[in-house]
Amino acid sequence: MSERPRVVPILMYHAVTVAPTPAARELSVPPEAFAEQLAVLADGGFTPLTTAALAAAWRGGGPLPDRPVLITFDDGYEGVHRHALPALTRYGFPATLFVATGWLRGPYATGGAPDTMLDWDQVRKLAAAGVEIGGHSHSHPKLDGLGDERLRQEVLRCKEILTEEVGSPPESFAYPFGHSSRRVRHTVRGLGFRQALAVGNALAARRQGPYALARLTVRRRTDTEEFARIVEGRGLVRAFARDRVLTKGYAVVRRSRQAVRLCTPGG
Repeated sequence: MSERPRVVPILMYHAVTVAPTPAARELSVPPEAFAEQLAVLADGGFTPLTTAALAAAWRGGGPLPDRPVLITFDDGYEGVHRHALPALTRYGFPATLFVATGWLRGPYATGGAPDTMLDWDQVRKLAAAGVEIGGHSHSHPKLDGLGDERLRQEVLRCKEILTEEVGSPPESFAYPFGHSSRRVRHTVRGLGFRQALAVGNALAARRQGPYALARLTVRRRTDTEEFARIVEGRGLVRAFARDRVLTKGYAVVRRSRQAVRLCTPGG
């Protein structure tokens, strides 16, 4: 056991499916590729943790395995139960699922989901199997572009539904699209979430703080060799060069929108 690893890979998955819709394709992973990636982790001596476990250890200074890793899923695609759970169970790996509650099939559905999503029975089965269930907003908007009241409602509604359906309040949150701001982080923290994940396509580090931990995007085009490199923290600049350009471009747009909102009465 190591006292406190300086950096930890947090893997961000979305859909795990054979035949994704066009809207979900780029951020989907075939089931066989997902199984191969879990084998890479097992062969490499990695020990998967939940988001809550990592954050608690970093917050309290507790020990962690020598090679911790987090396996996370965003949105709530049905394939997490159909395809990912059997593979996780085979290796005895925990994971964290961040759900947009309005995208799931059932009484709270708002529409707009990009593919077939989980229903609430499947979410409860995932929780019973040891998957941590976290929040991902209600309708999956870009939270940093919302007014204060809509922002609060998106986060609070998600938390309330998860508490009702899963039986306990969620501890962890993931920002839709990975975007946040000081105001968004303050809201998430104020509503009782103890940690939150961004994207960043970098290794997570304790110095990032519990409300801005970075993750690594796993896509359909991520082959086994590239996966093995990024989970080791190698070749990240090359692997995510396009993402970094897009992130910088959107940062300019976000700052402009925030400036307009601050200058607009009632914004």
